[in-house]
Amino acid sequence: MQNNTKKWVYLFILSLIWGTSYILIKKGLVGLSPLQLGAFRIVFTTIFLFIMGFRTLFKIPKEKWCWVALSALLGTFLPVFLFAFAETQIDSSIASILNSLVPLFTIFLGYLIFKIPFNGNQVLGVLLGLLGAGILIFQGAEVNPEQNYMFSGLVVVAALCYAGNANILKSKLQELSSLGIAVGNFAVMLIPAILVLYFSGGMTVDVEDPVITESLIYIAVLAFFGTALAKILFNKLVQISSAVFSTSVTYLIPIVGIFWGLLDGERLTLIHLLGAFVILTGVYLVNANRKQKKTDG
Repeated sequence: MQNNTKKWVYLFILSLIWGTSYILIKKGLVGLSPLQLGAFRIVFTTIFLFIMGFRTLFKIPKEKWCWVALSALLGTFLPVFLFAFAETQIDSSIASILNSLVPLFTIFLGYLIFKIPFNGNQVLGVLLGLLGAGILIFQGAEVNPEQNYMFSGLVVVAALCYAGNANILKSKLQELSSLGIAVGNFAVMLIPAILVLYFSGGMTVDVEDPVITESLIYIAVLAFFGTALAKILFNKLVQISSAVFSTSVTYLIPIVGIFWGLLDGERLTLIHLLGAFVILTGVYLVNANRKQKKTDG
């Protein structure tokens, strides 16, 4: 299969997996605290990845480990906890839509840190995305006054982290295997996650409690599909395409996230959908301009 076809296949699979992740986080929080959920997710994922490719650790050059560690921090460690805390207060569908800001932040950080060219139309795309996020947040606060929409800021921070990771993968870890990067990421995070698990009381949860058991099952599914498998696919997608194309998976994630949210009884209004449309329009402008630039060159 040619890379051009592969990248679209990976994009579609990732949208299904990640779009479902938000509802799995919500279900996991029924029996676990945000810290416990994030730590269990990392530990479970590490086990899965070590089974799949522990030997790839020895193929990572010493000089690359600092970038692997930074990729782990931005691409997984911080976001898993940020999303867990955010979804204690906001709906999973809203979290999935706000995550659409990732491609916009990818362009912005790429310019600031890696000096990737940034044109006027892309600025418009970023501003549109931020406008859409504002609409979504303020409307959500009106529709769900019992929820604290200040927590939506945690999703925005997580989106910034993901954007930073996408740029690191493309500029610093391009030559490593996608599995090797994923295994290296979680090898770095394992001890910190175990410490978080210990101090959050995760080591002493009552596994005989059916609510906790069900939450752990949701997190195990999330760890295997939403983190381990998705991490490998995303790393590969960045390598065969571009950082911005890879993060454009966020076009489709909200559709899947909204679907699961509605099934779970979450409330969405036309203004919510308008906010989502404005964000995705901004993402389209950013990506369309990059494609046009490549065509012109």
